[in-house]
Amino acid sequence: MKIRRKGMTTDQVDSGSKPDPIESKAQGGGGWPGQERSHGRSSLMRLLDFAGPRKVFSYLGCGLSALSTIAGLGPYICIWLAVKDLLAVAPKWSQATGIAIYGWAGLGFAAASVILYCAGLLMAHLAAFRSASNMRKEAISHLMSLPLGYFDLHASGELRRTIDGSAGDTENLLAHILPDAAGSFAMILGMPILMLIFDWRMGLACLFPILIALVCIRVMMNDQGQSFMKEYQDALVRMSKTGTEYVRGIPVVKVFQQTVYSFKAFHEAIEHYSRIARNYAMKICHLPQAIQMTALNGTAVFLVPVAILLAPGQSDFTSYLTGFAFYAVFSGMVPTAMTRLQFSSESFSKADDALNRITGVLSIDPLTVAAQPKHPKSADVSLDQASYTYPGANRPALDRIDFKVPEGGMVALVGPSGGGKSTCASLVPRFWDVNSGRVAVGGIDVRSMDPHNLMGQIAFVFQTNRLFSATLLENVRAARPEATAEQVLDALRAAQCTDIVDKLPQGLDTMLGSGGTYLSGGEVQRVALARAILKESPIVVLDEATAFADPENEVLIQKALTKLTQDEGGRRRTVLMIAHRLSTVAHADQILVLDGGRLVEQGTHRQLLDAQGTYARLWSDYERAVSWKVDNSSKAADKADQNPAGFTVVEDRTVPGTDPFVAYMSTGDSATKREGGEA
Repeated sequence: MKIRRKGMTTDQVDSGSKPDPIESKAQGGGGWPGQERSHGRSSLMRLLDFAGPRKVFSYLGCGLSALSTIAGLGPYICIWLAVKDLLAVAPKWSQATGIAIYGWAGLGFAAASVILYCAGLLMAHLAAFRSASNMRKEAISHLMSLPLGYFDLHASGELRRTIDGSAGDTENLLAHILPDAAGSFAMILGMPILMLIFDWRMGLACLFPILIALVCIRVMMNDQGQSFMKEYQDALVRMSKTGTEYVRGIPVVKVFQQTVYSFKAFHEAIEHYSRIARNYAMKICHLPQAIQMTALNGTAVFLVPVAILLAPGQSDFTSYLTGFAFYAVFSGMVPTAMTRLQFSSESFSKADDALNRITGVLSIDPLTVAAQPKHPKSADVSLDQASYTYPGANRPALDRIDFKVPEGGMVALVGPSGGGKSTCASLVPRFWDVNSGRVAVGGIDVRSMDPHNLMGQIAFVFQTNRLFSATLLENVRAARPEATAEQVLDALRAAQCTDIVDKLPQGLDTMLGSGGTYLSGGEVQRVALARAILKESPIVVLDEATAFADPENEVLIQKALTKLTQDEGGRRRTVLMIAHRLSTVAHADQILVLDGGRLVEQGTHRQLLDAQGTYARLWSDYERAVSWKVDNSSKAADKADQNPAGFTVVEDRTVPGTDPFVAYMSTGDSATKREGGEA
């Protein structure tokens, strides 16, 4: 998918200064609806921007909900009027001729309230669904425009919770909570008027619990409460993230029989969530909530004493009793109104946090697109004083790296783990943009190229590859959607996948993955190589392409790599490869040794061995590692007589300039026994 943002241009791409996409998220620029107008606006208004033209339905929904609540007061008034008429003619009840009228009027108010409320919810849902839909679409679209390196730092479970969970929270707010809040607000505004019309003293007695409840709500939703809401959502994201990782890792967990230990991170996430919720409920909300619920449900405690104190001075006791009945009836509505308002406040805080999370994603700067993209005329790759530091890191992953891979050349990156090899390769396709210096393809800064064109210039083969839950044909054709079935077959043959196609029940049309056929790791790697071959890109990036492959698959993968690194005419493509297995890079034109983010050595295999530096040490360690073997001979058993497993790991090799030696390592003991020298 090709996504281009209007107004996003690459300025001064050769200046060597480029903000990191993660660190710049606070600067805005994500392209979400109404962002230009969002400064100083409430979260609710920014949320409604996602609904677009349909946000008017949200206003209509709130208005209808408020009218529904006001209409809902009608039956209570009718009940009070009926009671008043009955008390006025008591005990001659037959003279109360208006009872039927009040009954029908009350029924009409109730029906009108229900109809208005349903219409309001319908309007609110129209806005809520559009808002949630646009939020998800905008977030996914924006994610597609972010550097691919962003997804290395953010797990899929975290992103799913952020996007889908946030959209769900805000959808519930707009569809239900906001209309109910409007109704509760209308009730709270209308109740004081009704309460103070007949007897302001009993009215104040009924309103006093509301004041107490408002104070309690304010205490619970103070800065500490807002901080809790953020921690609460963070805990939910953490649970989602660790839960997703745990489920995906179940096969590995079962293989190594580490079920209890592997569950630890997920269990800790659940415990963390439980602890936060429990602390908030017991330490922050316990006392205010208890006071609030007692006050709201004990309105009679305030009303009855006031009524008793006022009763002796009343000349018309019947009228006074009628007024008391009015307040007794309406006081029952107080807990309902305040409970709605309380839940509304909680939901607004949750939605505010959700909106901040989703806008945090949307405000991350996408890959810049040059206003006038340049096209490289060759396939050479160069890094010119390139430096890059990962977000949050305290030291650069790459520090002033400078090298060039000529067109048709093969350059290998080697070095200790964490030396910066994969980071270096990831800068070429713009998984990240350098902080300083530049990365060029064909002499053109990659930031001056169209990202879609740049990706078309490069084929990737990583050490871990994933296939889609689709047919084999669709999996390979993902590299070039317009390719024919015959071209896909040619790519599969070149990638040594003939045996895979032959064994699949429907050949190219066999479903892979969930609900279909599963392939081994080596087979998946060969299918990934078929993708890269089909793409026919002039530049190839190999990142540990033979890692974790068994010997049989490694031979096939090496043959496929030979085909991948050559075009149809037999000419070599430009190859940048990363490997820990040094035998795979010994034939490279140039070998670059990275250590601690710096380029410490470069040259051919023989030149680097003669230099006796870092590469020579790595090569020596590599030779020693690959020469280890299992020896079940009686001689080895005699030399490792303490080995309960009954076999010994043996290293048998000749080191230049020294005598041959044999090293024995007991598998049952951590001690290493060696003869003829040190390992």
